[in-house]
Amino acid sequence: MSRAQTTARVQVIHSSGVLRSALVALLERERFQVTGASGFSRASSGTTGAPGTPGAPATVTVVDGSCPVGAAHLERRSLQGSAKEPTHATPALAAARPGLGLAGAGAERAGIGLAGASRGRAALVVVLAGAEHPGVLRLAYAAGALGLVDRDGPANHLATAIRLAAGGGRYVDDGLAMSLLRAMDMPLSPREVRVLSRAAQGDSVAEIARGLCLSHGTVRNYIASATRKVGARNRVDAIRISRAAGWV
Repeated sequence: MSRAQTTARVQVIHSSGVLRSALVALLERERFQVTGASGFSRASSGTTGAPGTPGAPATVTVVDGSCPVGAAHLERRSLQGSAKEPTHATPALAAARPGLGLAGAGAERAGIGLAGASRGRAALVVVLAGAEHPGVLRLAYAAGALGLVDRDGPANHLATAIRLAAGGGRYVDDGLAMSLLRAMDMPLSPREVRVLSRAAQGDSVAEIARGLCLSHGTVRNYIASATRKVGARNRVDAIRISRAAGWV
């Protein structure tokens, strides 16, 4: 049994208490030490205290990017990162294009490089996502995630991704590889996706500003920018186009 398999500590972030508990049970069966499971996004960079060891860093943080708390956590990490937000496929991603779909599961075999890997950050991140939401994949990429796991895929893929991430490796499910490449061409930035997603849920400018700690003017600017980028006539049209594309 490898050292990463026996010593990796894991923190789980998910909005749903039921699904959070299910993830913890799954990870404990896989012999991981789960140091924390929270339904809120910490202001820190993803550390949690294990029982008896206050402040001990989680080796890997597992985040469901499709839930509000998970998306907020990823967004905060993307804003804290020093790397510029990617707008197109990186050379590593571009070079992987010919082999996509032919390689086995995982970035190590598919040859995909997740640029923005969390060098120098306090916690390594593995993100649960779906191919139908490239906006989440883009956000995970910007946050420096080392692993992208299909949330509808086999459960053992999550354990594999955590072990690879704990050892500094990278993992991308085959089912997400093409969607990740498409996400690189998505015109919206992670912050524009978050603002437009809140608008799509019916939140007012004031509610979005309060929820994301932005000024009203900044929220309006993000909405205007997103509307322009997707070629929409107005905010409602921008939401319709972005939903159809799976970005929000």
